[in-house]
Amino acid sequence: MKVSVQWLKDYVSISLAAKELAERLTMAGMEVKSLQTVGGAWEDVIVGEVIAVDPHPNADRLKLATVNVGARQITVVCGAPNIDPGQKVPFAHKGARILDGHSGQATTLKAVKIRGVLSEGMVLSEKELGISDSHEGIMVLPPETPVGTPLSSHLGDVILDLDITPNRPDCLSVIGVAREIAALTAGELRLPEAQYEETQSPIDSLITVEIAEPNLCPRYCASFVSGIQIGASPGWIQQRLASYGMRPINNVVDVTNYVMIEYGQPLHAFDYDKLRGKRIVVRRAQLDEAVTTIDGVERGLSSSTLVIADKERAVAIAGIMGGLDTEVTDETSSVLLESASFNQAVIRQGCCSLGLQSEASVRFDKGLSQELPLVALRRATKLLVELSGGRAASGTVDAYPGRIEPKVILLSAEQLRRLSALALSTAEMTRVLESQGFSCRGTESSSEISVTAPYWRSDIKCTADLVEEVVRTIGYDKVPITRLSSSLPVQEPAPMLDFIAKLRAILVSCGFQEILTYSLTSLDKLQKLSERVQPKSALLKVVNPMTKEQEYLRTNLRAHVLATLAANQKREEGGIRLFEIGTVFLPRGRGLPREKEMLCAVLSGPRAELSWHGNREPLDFFDAKGVVESVFQQLGMEARFEASDDESLFPTRAADVDVVGDKMGIVGEVHPRVARNFEVSGPVCLIEIDVETLFDKTSGSRRYQSVARFPAVIRDIALVIDENVAFGRVENVIRSLPLVRKAVLFDIYRGEQIPEVKKSFAIRLVYQSPTHTLTDDEVDGVQEQMLRGLREQLGATLRT
Repeated sequence: MKVSVQWLKDYVSISLAAKELAERLTMAGMEVKSLQTVGGAWEDVIVGEVIAVDPHPNADRLKLATVNVGARQITVVCGAPNIDPGQKVPFAHKGARILDGHSGQATTLKAVKIRGVLSEGMVLSEKELGISDSHEGIMVLPPETPVGTPLSSHLGDVILDLDITPNRPDCLSVIGVAREIAALTAGELRLPEAQYEETQSPIDSLITVEIAEPNLCPRYCASFVSGIQIGASPGWIQQRLASYGMRPINNVVDVTNYVMIEYGQPLHAFDYDKLRGKRIVVRRAQLDEAVTTIDGVERGLSSSTLVIADKERAVAIAGIMGGLDTEVTDETSSVLLESASFNQAVIRQGCCSLGLQSEASVRFDKGLSQELPLVALRRATKLLVELSGGRAASGTVDAYPGRIEPKVILLSAEQLRRLSALALSTAEMTRVLESQGFSCRGTESSSEISVTAPYWRSDIKCTADLVEEVVRTIGYDKVPITRLSSSLPVQEPAPMLDFIAKLRAILVSCGFQEILTYSLTSLDKLQKLSERVQPKSALLKVVNPMTKEQEYLRTNLRAHVLATLAANQKREEGGIRLFEIGTVFLPRGRGLPREKEMLCAVLSGPRAELSWHGNREPLDFFDAKGVVESVFQQLGMEARFEASDDESLFPTRAADVDVVGDKMGIVGEVHPRVARNFEVSGPVCLIEIDVETLFDKTSGSRRYQSVARFPAVIRDIALVIDENVAFGRVENVIRSLPLVRKAVLFDIYRGEQIPEVKKSFAIRLVYQSPTHTLTDDEVDGVQEQMLRGLREQLGATLRT
């Protein structure tokens, strides 16, 4: 929010320097991000009056302007198309520092000959003064500006750039900031007059207002002004709008913008003669309804969008932008002025669905007071009558179905002391709060007062809010330093969060980078993972999605992780390792979904970095399997792998991850069809782990096991087994026997001496006892038992 100090002075006396004022506001919770001084460098720039404009003798497009600068008259060369005799203009003498109109760089003005005519000064545009980027013509000052006086005394200003917090929509206005300054400096607030002369015609005979959605529009006010003459606004209004960064348009539109900045209440002017049926209806948009807004864009509306309509069609998007059909033009003679209160949620939703934001929607989005519309409407009507020569109808329309009685809050000296350590009497509390516009009354208790917030303070809800007002008005530096009244609460343990942090650290140590994606996704993105069309009933759709890309709650992390991988592959040539730990939402009939913590990781690209040896083999299934084994090993568990038939993964290159018979997740190479759907290039390996189930397996107590003191016995065997039997099944049988500490597959053979439907596993077995040194007879007995089990369960035989 940019606020002109000169504009603020219209409502409150300011004796502080700009820097000190900025510091006081910042310390009161209204941060001033920057100060911009306008006119500080305008030395040798004064107010001149154009006496005559003659053609240049040697150039068709240039003119000779004779300018009265007070003590004398100076003739300069000027190329501006809008220069005319009688104008008051900013004039720079030679030696003045101005901005070059073309490059924008600061330069010193010199006397030069232009096409044979000496020019010893310059009539300036707004860009050359640094006021705006306008360079189409010279800047024309108000007629009452005195000739020969320094321009800085009329246009010089300081602009405060304020960072307004979302709970203070009242400070998105000049008067709101002025109220703060008055309270902080013990100054007197001067509000503008809002009285105007009315005709005998009652407004009720000219327009009717119906609010079809009172929960979305609790109040709608309107006034009517006829006999309007459309034209340029006075210079003082144009100057105020320019200080805010807003371009003047005409006297009607400028008044609505001026009052919006002044009071913080958005207004809109309709061309009354273009309203059909002389009726206003506040309703939701109808099916397939569209509005062409004042920027010339036709916008399709959804049923969740609130519109302002006449008898036949929508004429504006409520709280966001007006329609082109009822826009004020040069032919407008009668205006219906709107000032309303809208539900902030419906305005925010409309902005998101349309991809449209305006100065009005920014204010409605913060939640404006329902009492503000009528105050701003009367002020705007007064200005419109004065500046356009119009006549206001008698009375105003005030449809107010959402009236809320002001809330009374009790505040005691003890509550103030307990929350802030400030010890103030009720009289001191009353003085401070009344300086902020609060209404205070005494109660039966001498240490307690009854407080009612002013209409513009929609953020005051409870006693703590009143305490905050007292503290920040007095000054946070006045709060005494005290000890805590009680001990800090004991921190509650969060085992799951600790486990996720540990899991995250393990993956980072494996070379992965963490990503964060939205919990909302689209149906199209979920369908890319499967050939089967997923029924919408199996998904959880959001009632009011902000965009089409965020309509459903995600049921897995795969889609977003693969999409993120595709985006990174476009910018990275090396190996990419990404992971996300997040919540997925699984439907379970009626009611809320089951929320589950999952881990999803992907690996892609070459296994090694670019190097002289040229070995750039791509990452494959076994790299991903090794990552899973590393994670489980560091968690104190051993993972087993079984063949998987997951349709998102490549057949024969995917495995379920099991621990003690429970499925923990899956690892494998992404199916080429899925990779194409997500525009992922090269082999991509995916890991998915159920974090909650994994946590349950690791949350039990652990037992210490000492290092074995006795030597191990190592034997190698070769088994002939059916081609379709995975090693995991063989390992399960072997590891089920006592004394077998490890079984390692080190060779697979197919060929001579082995039948075509068979294969040979070469396995290294490690036998060890924790209590004694094993004998050959003991090892032979265990191994014989093992071979018998393999033969009976899997049909395996010892290869000879």
